[in-house]
Amino acid sequence: MSRQPKFVRNIPNGLDRLKELLDEFERNLSQPDLRKKVLSLIPAAHLLRDVGSSLVTRKDARGARARILLYFQKYPVTLIDGDELMVISGIGEWARRVRELRVQDGWWIYSGNTFQQISEDDPRQAAALKELLGVDPRTIKTHQYALVRTQQDRDAAFRWLQLNSIRKKKISVKDKLLEYFRANVGQPVTGEELRYLANNKREWTRRSRELRTENGWPVMTMQQGRTDLPIGSYVLEEDRQTYEHDRKIPDAVRVEVLERDQFACRVCGWTRDKAHKDDPRRLLELHHIEEHVKGGSNKAPNLLTLCNVHHDDFHAGRLDLTPNLPQ
Repeated sequence: MSRQPKFVRNIPNGLDRLKELLDEFERNLSQPDLRKKVLSLIPAAHLLRDVGSSLVTRKDARGARARILLYFQKYPVTLIDGDELMVISGIGEWARRVRELRVQDGWWIYSGNTFQQISEDDPRQAAALKELLGVDPRTIKTHQYALVRTQQDRDAAFRWLQLNSIRKKKISVKDKLLEYFRANVGQPVTGEELRYLANNKREWTRRSRELRTENGWPVMTMQQGRTDLPIGSYVLEEDRQTYEHDRKIPDAVRVEVLERDQFACRVCGWTRDKAHKDDPRRLLELHHIEEHVKGGSNKAPNLLTLCNVHHDDFHAGRLDLTPNLPQ
């Protein structure tokens, strides 16, 4: 069992003792016995960890995991090096505690790996991450972390049980992602969850995008107009695919049309912030003015934004869109 740090009530006294231990180590440097040198340094190493973990009082946080969480909460949306977490936790297994905070306690802590993979596949997300964190996300190190959402996700522990079940299945990464999204319709999930589901394969970001742009599943991020979502999170808005001829619209065009239409249905003006459990309008979809199968392009002038209700009404022959077409 790893050694647990001891609380140092008087840090200046602890530093004086640390100096004494280092002086003793220096005296042992002249000795030929390697093990004696190593053993004389261990008390200093232990005390240094004790001092680091004592920077947080036991009243504010008891235990390494609580100290790590407090540190993240004091510096949210800030890149934190693993060395900082080692110091504040006072233990060598700090990375395991970070994982427990994510998996068991539902804190949205992103690793450098996830930041890199999101930004490499999605230039818009990369730009948003750069603005949020103040650095190019492609330069973030694997041992750096950030708390990207200050609210605790209390459903996370249950979702990690789902993840482990789906992760073991002998199906493609895209099929795993879709099954997980469909099990959590309307519930934002983190990039960390999706990366884990894909067995850490880098393709998870590309496959998530393909579910939207090729297969017609409304998998959305902040960059697709869901400004209520935390950066780097994903949500399947509805358990349904869009009409086949409305698929394969490039993300850049999708966002261009949504921005042009002010993220509102061209017929009724419905927006995401008006969503209500008793309202059948759940999401915004893009509609081809000239059907794609008849030669209509995937460019903005041929597209307009509709809520799911009016989109269905049009395809059922109940709605004339002529008055709502872009000028």
